Amino acid sequence: MAGVEDASAGPHVAVTGTATPRCIAIIGGGWAGMAAAVQLQQQGQHVHIFEASRIWGGRARALTLNGPAGQAWTVDNGQHILIGAYQGCLQMLQTVGVDASAAMLRLPLDLRYMDGQGLHLPHCSPPWDAAIGIARARGWSWSEKLALVRTAHRWQRNRFNCAPGATVADICHGLPARLMQDFVDPLCISALNLPATQASGPIFLRVLQDGLFSGQGGSNLLIPRTDLSSLFPATAVQWLQTRGTQVHLGARAQALAHDADTAQWRVNGQAFDSVVLATSCAEAARLVEQAQLSAAWQARAAPWAAVAHALPHTAIATVYAFSHQPLRNGKLLPAPMVALRSHAGAPAQFAFDKAQLNGPEGLIALVVSASHGDKDTLQTQVLEQARTQLQLPDLQALQTVIDKRATFACTPLVQRPAHQILPGLWACGDYVDGPYPATLEGAVRSGMQVAQDIALT
Repeated sequence: MAGVEDASAGPHVAVTGTATPRCIAIIGGGWAGMAAAVQLQQQGQHVHIFEASRIWGGRARALTLNGPAGQAWTVDNGQHILIGAYQGCLQMLQTVGVDASAAMLRLPLDLRYMDGQGLHLPHCSPPWDAAIGIARARGWSWSEKLALVRTAHRWQRNRFNCAPGATVADICHGLPARLMQDFVDPLCISALNLPATQASGPIFLRVLQDGLFSGQGGSNLLIPRTDLSSLFPATAVQWLQTRGTQVHLGARAQALAHDADTAQWRVNGQAFDSVVLATSCAEAARLVEQAQLSAAWQARAAPWAAVAHALPHTAIATVYAFSHQPLRNGKLLPAPMVALRSHAGAPAQFAFDKAQLNGPEGLIALVVSASHGDKDTLQTQVLEQARTQLQLPDLQALQTVIDKRATFACTPLVQRPAHQILPGLWACGDYVDGPYPATLEGAVRSGMQVAQDIALT
């Protein structure tokens, strides 16, 4: 979940109380699990959270980076962006007491390169922001701009619907190559982590509808000024603990079982009324497959685990690099985020100036969505690309982080596992069935939805 993420505006999931509080285990302390825990706590449920690692956040968490002089800097295991239409994330941040305006830098959508070419939307209501942004876009001819306007109008006229099996390339048929290269490809590979020829057209249209046409500010970029663990999961833990939630950090769920006599679930021998699997897709499938269940329930759970195991994944890499170049007006780059021209041998799509995000001066984060190849080759290619395109000849790598299963492959007609596995056993996460690609917002909304479903059972 790095680079520009998808939007997912929509109605908030309502908080519904239950007459008799239940004891619920949440396995996994990432964004989905914490969203479920907060929602369940608001319902009055008794919640226990089990997190196997020593840090909250799951795949979107803090990371300690050694600076060029041995400094210990806190960064993330991958650079993320939220956008203004992320209603679920913003609601959760507000609930646990995070001031989003202070914790994140809000900017109009900006996909410009170092030379100023590309799209930059002004801060005004849609569709005027898109119309003005397209008209002002540098490097595009008027015929190319009109082609994009016509295509966008066609998407609107079709209510952002297309054939279920269509790719992004299919729905963009007829767009000039420059627009595919400078607008569609960067947005698609960052939001869906796949190139346009492989990515799902319907989900890409949902991204555009919610992000660019959902209301003023919906397309704004929200770039965290703090690490991702502190931004929500760790802060949510503090909020939950003051309200009686039991948290277990460094506690792996080794055994999952169902007691048919009491109709209760057991995690490491401890009894619960319901269990929420808020882990990675692979770990959730493992727990389901190894759970102690009756033969009938094993047969019911097996298809869910099979779908989870079969879900394909793609990688994201973040190269943290440092430059000793003197700052220009307090900046290394002209903006906190700058697009990079990506092609064979130059795989990165975006660069982030961490000094403009309350980070160390001289630190750059270079993001490669849908990354391929070995770590050393990737790092060498990204450094050479950044030195040339960002005009930072002394740029040196500090650390390269590759998450090989960062997101599920959001291809057309991809089959994703359902929220409910068995009575009392649920799953939430950005990979679970839903209308959005693998993003923080998708994870948060999945957790909120599971909490609501539990309240209704």
